[in-house]
Parts: sequence; structure tokens; C-alpha cells
Amino acid sequence: MHFFPYPQEMTNASWNLGDVAPRNGKGAAGDGEVDLIALGRRVRHLRKKLGMTLDDLSAKAGAAPSQLSLIENGKREPKLSLLQHLAGVLGVSLDQLLGAEPPSRRAALEIELERAQRGPLYQSLGLPTVRVSSRLSMEILESLVGLQHELERRLDEQSATPEEARRANSELRAEMKARNNYYPEIEVQAQELLDKVGHDRGPLSHHVAADIAEHLGFDLHYVGDLPHSTRSVTDLKNHRIYLTHGQRSDHDPRSVLLQALGHFVLGHQTPRDYADFLRQRVYTNYFAAALLMPEHATVDFLKEAKSAKELAIEDIRDAFAVSYETAAHRFTNLATEHLGITTHFQKVHESGIIHKAYENDGVNFPADHTGAIEGQAVCRFWTSRAVFDVPDKFRAFNQYTDTAVGTYWCTARTERHSSGEYSLSIGVPYEHVKWFRGRDTTERSQSRCPDPDCCRRPPAELSAQWAGNAWPSTRANSHLLAAMPQGAFPGVDETEVYTFLAAHQGR
Repeated sequence: MHFFPYPQEMTNASWNLGDVAPRNGKGAAGDGEVDLIALGRRVRHLRKKLGMTLDDLSAKAGAAPSQLSLIENGKREPKLSLLQHLAGVLGVSLDQLLGAEPPSRRAALEIELERAQRGPLYQSLGLPTVRVSSRLSMEILESLVGLQHELERRLDEQSATPEEARRANSELRAEMKARNNYYPEIEVQAQELLDKVGHDRGPLSHHVAADIAEHLGFDLHYVGDLPHSTRSVTDLKNHRIYLTHGQRSDHDPRSVLLQALGHFVLGHQTPRDYADFLRQRVYTNYFAAALLMPEHATVDFLKEAKSAKELAIEDIRDAFAVSYETAAHRFTNLATEHLGITTHFQKVHESGIIHKAYENDGVNFPADHTGAIEGQAVCRFWTSRAVFDVPDKFRAFNQYTDTAVGTYWCTARTERHSSGEYSLSIGVPYEHVKWFRGRDTTERSQSRCPDPDCCRRPPAELSAQWAGNAWPSTRANSHLLAAMPQGAFPGVDETEVYTFLAAHQGR
């Protein structure tokens, strides 16, 4: 596990990137292909090591000096017969000649520079190419390759635009749907930890969560000066996890700790892009939920409730002492795999905007051209919107909704967070409603979305009266103009985190 890698020899990058894999420029080997640049540098290195000129090698290998020069410069792929001759003359096996490791530090730099100059990024800059030869000093090679890495790093940071983030989230949601939101390998790792600390029944207490941290070799430190952009900070050098005294009610302190441990247990490395960052968050959230609500105990509870036709998210919440949102998420993890129930989940802001969503039951969530659901306005006739107008906030609100793709039953409730009020809803197709408490509700609505006349356009009589006579003063949301936060951990100030760790190291 290595969250914040310090630079290796060729880069000044901080925690964002370790050694960067070569871009797909010309000369980089794909699957089953010969890396011509690496091969050429290896031939040149071995030739010079033996004190041979191109003419000497030409005489012994039976190839023209000009042909060998093209091979050494990575501009021609030699035939197998010539490669065998060259290997024999240079005193190595064919496998060694075609090996992936550069023969020297200088050769590694030359290969990196050649690849960079042949790649689309360098060529798009319109700069002249530098002839890679023995006349280039190591300092120049280091500088040119370091500049290339830094340019790639900065472009990678800038590439996390809102559209890129939405695409990454759509891809991740597709992965979750393909797996019915069930990850057995994470379930196994969570259960192994619970077995190690002897937890076999009942809600997972703060004490047991601390036992898990201790078992993994971590000390817990509660502090009042945690960097403002973090929920926790893990010191991998001294095996400490820093948590805050004043944890907001938005986040269960147990979940924050277990998510931090999840990065360690699941072997996460520094995220290489925004998609990797999102995927790690989903996996650690899943890991934390699998500890708070162990698979076997939760499935037994759900099967008993299904048998009694009394499935209810609030009962799961109460049985395992978790938030309603955690219980709803955990239901989506296990419902299809163990109960044969397809489902969908929504977290919707009071403005009607979808904050989180998941489905494997065919419900027609609104989506943009990238397939992104988050950030879209949900139909005002759906349960997740109607629940905001229900006066009874103590019990769950249940409703049937007839949609263009079928009838769905949904159960929802609202919760207030620091950023406003949200509805949390779980829905299932009509065929599965027989297993749920609240199926006898008389609440029913009809949604014709994505037909714009459903709720996107105002009714004709209102338009006739007010079109052209209304001028709202818009509440400007500055975040719409902001770029995506930069860095491997978006929005986290690297200097602030390192300064925090240095200040607490001796305490």
C-alpha cells in the first residue's frame, strides 16, 4: 500500500503518480509486439559494451550498417533470423535481447525520450525532435524526460473535467450493474477480518471497529486539527489513523474508520485518474458496509423478512444500528444475489437533482448524452420527489408509480444533511412488491418522462398566462463554473496533509 509515493529517479511528481507507464506512442510495445525502441537501445548498448562499431557488427551479423543503424534507432523491425544472428554475435540469448528491462539507467532514459517524442502529445506541441545519441549528457536526458512526465501529469490533472467525471461514474455504474452490485471478493475479506476479531453477532460497535484497526496494526488518534478537506488521514509510516473529534453527523465515525482501513486491506495504490479514485471510493464504502452489516447475518435477516413478506429498509437500519442510507445501499448489494430481487436506489436533493443512483431493474432514470444519471432532475411524480411534500417524516412513504417502462413500487424517507434535505428511496418492479411491508399503500402516480410534457414543460394554461412576463433572479451556483479539483485525491491539499503528519509524528 502506498498512498503518497515520493519520486523515483525520473520525476518530480508528488503523491499523484509513481512511475508512469509509457503512453501509447509509436515504438511502445503492445501485447505480443516487439518494443523497437527498447530493442534498438539494447543492441546499441551491447555493441558498445563489446567495443564494436556498426561496421564490426555488420561484418559478423551479415547485415548492412545502415540497416543496423535503423534497428538501433528503433525505426525498423528486424526479421527473426537476423535477431538470432545478433544475439549470437552480442553474446546473449534471444530472450535477453528481447527482454523488457533496459540494460542501463541511460538506456532507460533514452527509451523514455524516444517514446515521448514519437507520441501524440509531443508531436502536438510542434517542437523539433532531439536526436538521441551518446552526445546527449545525462543531465539533459534527465531534464527532457522529467519535463515530459511533468507535462503529462499536469494534463492528467486537467483532464478530470465534469464531463470526464460523469463518464467515469457512468462506467463504474455499468460495472456495478453487471455484477448486480455484489462483490464477493470484498465480502470474503470483510468476513475474514470479523472472524479474526471474534465478532459474530449484533451491530458492530465502535469498540470492535477499533479492535479491527488494532488487528491490522494501526493506532487511532483523535485530533482537532484534521485537514479540512479530509475525513481521515492515514500515516502509513507510523501506522496511525487520524480522526477528528468533531465528526459531523453526516458521517458515521465507524464508517470513516472502516473506509480508511479498507484502502489498506484492499491494497489500493495512489489513484492514477478520476475513474480510479471513484472506483476506490465505491470499493471502500462497500468494504465498510460489509463489516457493519456482515453478509451472512444480513442475508439471514433479509430472508426471514422476505418469508414473512415484511421486507423494510428501516428494519434493516434498526437491526444493525446503521444509517438509513447505509441500509439501503447494503440492500442493493444483497437483494439480487441472495433474494432474486432486482432493485434501484436514489439519493435525491430537495431541488430534485439526483445525487446518487443505482439500478438493475430497468427503471428509466434520466440521463445525459454520456449516460450520466447523477446531476439530472428526476421526474417530479416519482416517489423520490413526492416524499418531500409528505408531512409524516417519521415513517417511510410508499408509492406506486406507473412509468413508460412499467410499474414500480418505491419506499422513501428524507434526511437532512449539512448541504440540505435529501430523499433516500429503494424501488422494485411490481412483480417483487409482494415481499415488502407497505405494499398496501394507496398512493399512486403516473410518470410519462422522458416525455417533456410530463414535468419538464409547464402546463399550457400557466405558459399562456406567464410566458414572457416572468424574470427570475437566479441563485448562481459558483460550483458550476469551477474546474474539477486537481490531484490524485481531488480537492485535498498535499502540503496541508504533509504538514499535519509532520506536526503529529512526534506526539
